[in-house]
Amino acid sequence: MTRLDGHVLTPQGFLKGRIEFADTRINAVVGEPVSEQAVRDSALPIILPGFVDLHVHGGGGRDIMQGGDAAAQIALTHAQNGTTSLLATTMTAPVVELRAAFVGLASVRTGAAKSGAHILGVHLEGPYISSARLGAQPDFTRRLLFSEIESLNAIAPIRLITLAPEVDGNVDAIPALIALGYKINLGHSAGTYEQACAALAAGAHGVTHLYNAMSGLHHRQPGMVGAALAHATHAEIIPDLLHVHPGAIRVALRGIAGLYCVTDSTAAAGMPDGQYMLGRQQVTRCMGGVRLADGTLAGSVLTMDQAFRNLAGPLGLSLTEASLRTATLAAEYLGVADRGRLTAGSYADMVLLDRELQLTHVFTEGRAIELAR
Repeated sequence: MTRLDGHVLTPQGFLKGRIEFADTRINAVVGEPVSEQAVRDSALPIILPGFVDLHVHGGGGRDIMQGGDAAAQIALTHAQNGTTSLLATTMTAPVVELRAAFVGLASVRTGAAKSGAHILGVHLEGPYISSARLGAQPDFTRRLLFSEIESLNAIAPIRLITLAPEVDGNVDAIPALIALGYKINLGHSAGTYEQACAALAAGAHGVTHLYNAMSGLHHRQPGMVGAALAHATHAEIIPDLLHVHPGAIRVALRGIAGLYCVTDSTAAAGMPDGQYMLGRQQVTRCMGGVRLADGTLAGSVLTMDQAFRNLAGPLGLSLTEASLRTATLAAEYLGVADRGRLTAGSYADMVLLDRELQLTHVFTEGRAIELAR
C-alpha cells in the first residue's frame, strides 16, 4: 500500500488528508474538507487527477504517423508532463499510411502504461474533413468509408472521429457511426451554421479544437463557431494562448459546459527549437509554437501541465475547474468512469504539484514516472 499526504482533489472538493493505493487502483481517499484558498496558501502537495488529453499527434521528437515504437516515446514524454491517459491522433493520409500508424499503436498500446501515459485508443482526425479547412493537414481528404474505418478499428480501437459536416454523406453517416460506438466531433470544416446544427442534431457529440480550422463567427453568418457556442455540449480547446486568444477561451467557457483542454501536440513537444515532422510534413518549432513553412500553425508544443497552469493563472480559473477541464471532462466525454477523478476504485492516475503549480510527481496506474529535468 502506498500513501500520499497532502491536499487531495475529490469530486466533492479538496480534502486535507491522504490518498492510498495498491497496484493500479485507489483504495481510499480520506481527510477533512478544506477551502481552495487554504490549498493555495499551503506548502503541502496538491494532489490532482492525472491529466487526460484526447488530441496528441506527437512528443519527444516522435510522431504517431511514424508507427513502430513512436507511440511508446510519445506516451512517456506526455506522462513526464502529467498526462496519464491520451488518445493517439492520426493525420489525414492515404490508408496505407494510416494502417502503418495503427499497427504501431497496436504493438505498444497495452504496454505503454508501464512507462508512460495509457493510450486509450485513437482519435481519427480526418481524412473525412474539408479540403478548404485543412489547417496543417495534408490534402488526402476523401469521402467516408465504413469499410476503411472498421478495418483500422480492427487493428487498434478508434474512440473519436473528426469529420466536416458539409462533406457529402458525412451527416447521414453520423447515426450509424454512433451505433458502432464511435464518438463524433465536428472540425476542419468550412461548413455553415445550418450544416453544423444538422450534424449536431444527427448526434455529433462535440467539436475539435474550437475556433481553429473552421468557419468563424459573424453576426450574419454564425458559421461552425457560432453553432458550437450555441448548441454543442462538448468541445476541445487548445489553451496555449497562441491558438486561441484568452478572451475567446472565456467566451467558450461561458457557452460550452463540457469544454475540455487538449494539447494538439506535435513531435516538437518536450523538445528544443528546430525541425520536426508532423505526418509527412516538416514543421518548425520556434517562438513558442510550431508552424508550416508558410506560417500556418501546425499543432503545438503544449503539454497538459502548462495547460493547467494557463487555466489557473492567466485565465483565472480555480484549481478545481482547471482540473475538471484538463482531466475529468475529457474522461467523461469518452465514457471512461475510472480515470480523471480521484475516488476509491479508480485507477491511481495522479499528479502532485507544488504551490507554484509545478509538477513534482506523476503516477500512472500506480507507477511512479521519472520526470524529465
